[in-house]
Amino acid sequence: MRKSLPLFLIFLLVTLWCSCRKDFEYQVSNGDLKFSKDTVFLDTVFTNIGSSTYTLKVYNRSNQDIEIPSVRLGEAENSMYRLNVDGVAGKEFTGVPILARDSIFIFIETNVDIAPTNQNEFLYTDAILFDSGSRLQQVPLVTLVRDAVFLYPSLLANGSKETLLLGLDSEGNEIRIEGFVLTDEQLQFTNEKPYVIYGYAAVADTKTLRIEQGTRVHFHKDSGIIVGEGGSVQINGALSNDPGVLENEVIFEGDRLEPGFSNIPGQWGTLWLAPGSLDNSITHLTIRNATVGILAEGASNTSVPTLRIRNSQIHNSGTVNLWAKGTEIEAENLVLGNAGTASLRCSLGGSYSFVHGTISNYWSNGFRSGAAVELSNFESGGLNDPMAQDLTKAEFTNCIIDGNTSEELFLLSNEINDFTFSFANCLLKFRDTSGFFADNPFYDFENTTYYSEVHLNGDLNFKNTAENDFSIGLTSDAIGKGNETAAFLVPLDIMGNDRTLAPDIGAYQHLPGD
Repeated sequence: MRKSLPLFLIFLLVTLWCSCRKDFEYQVSNGDLKFSKDTVFLDTVFTNIGSSTYTLKVYNRSNQDIEIPSVRLGEAENSMYRLNVDGVAGKEFTGVPILARDSIFIFIETNVDIAPTNQNEFLYTDAILFDSGSRLQQVPLVTLVRDAVFLYPSLLANGSKETLLLGLDSEGNEIRIEGFVLTDEQLQFTNEKPYVIYGYAAVADTKTLRIEQGTRVHFHKDSGIIVGEGGSVQINGALSNDPGVLENEVIFEGDRLEPGFSNIPGQWGTLWLAPGSLDNSITHLTIRNATVGILAEGASNTSVPTLRIRNSQIHNSGTVNLWAKGTEIEAENLVLGNAGTASLRCSLGGSYSFVHGTISNYWSNGFRSGAAVELSNFESGGLNDPMAQDLTKAEFTNCIIDGNTSEELFLLSNEINDFTFSFANCLLKFRDTSGFFADNPFYDFENTTYYSEVHLNGDLNFKNTAENDFSIGLTSDAIGKGNETAAFLVPLDIMGNDRTLAPDIGAYQHLPGD
């Protein structure tokens, strides 16, 4: 008797046969494709630096399988755009299929050389063309391209890149990072073109890096500036008329210009004021998205502070906005915003003065273990740290210390070295709900040696902490509570508004009706 195949085996064979067919009938596209975007804007790029990858989705809304006769760039092989159509790279494609009620992805990149245009900035455009003749459809491509001054380490004869010697480890081995020393011709940054730095740019002994108002400096990943022993940096930004554009401000940020990177922390390294650097001066500087905004180390051994910083702001650092180690800083109208651990960390002692500062940490990119302000006279070695130094002064006058945790002030002394600090006319957030600090004299807010006219746990009425906008509204508890004598020493707020009449606490004076 002849046996028949089981029904499930017949079904399996038919399915496999159908899946192996290559002769599906496709209808020619009738020019009725739909697209996820009318125009693809590839955000601003620097000349000769590749863009991010952008996506266009092409839809077949019909009930028939179709084939697009051609998909190509308008400038063909001369185009500075590159395509990947459904997994295949190129600039022109034929016979592109899309199943009924399905779609395909097109990925787009560009790399443009601005030199032939003799311009500092221009729009580069092209289009993706689908089919031709009466069925032609197109999606424009638009990219803003900027010229820049590129600074980077030299390539050595052995194929490696130039490095900087930072010192020796405990076993006597050299500690090096990828970087280079700025030449005399490179020590004047102007606002004519933005700067893009790869690796660490170092300022040598007796040299001064001067940066004029309106300058933009962009750093690649793991890059920054080091001001070495005997070197200085003078950042000379100025007050801007447009608070959105900040046309006169000096801005340090990463080299990714796409909007998706505008608020990503840790994109680059730090501005590093190394031990022995001296007479560093910063005015109207904005630092964004660093790992450590400014790392200042060691006293300058001169009659002036290691760093004077005024009318500046540091936001969204991966760890700390301003980290001072045994150094000397004078700060006025300084805003230290959101950061991964602390907005301000002063360790290994030192001498510090902050007048009309706003130090407020509303970090929302994950768990934050630090306080907005951290003061100590030692560091990683613990209470017996052999590197511990005296904290000779840490004065905060007319300052806001705030954030989104209960305790935004952390004070820790090794009880061996001096630990001198004071807060006057400050608005401070500190809620010891657990009672952990109840017996710690440093947190006795009635002790006038440490605290005078301090206001605890007020409502700041900040405009937008998520966007690091720490200007205050009309209901802020900071209004009118500043010390007038200190305000007369810093008569204008960070925005250039007069504060001498009824000064507010913090870097911003509120505006009536705002």
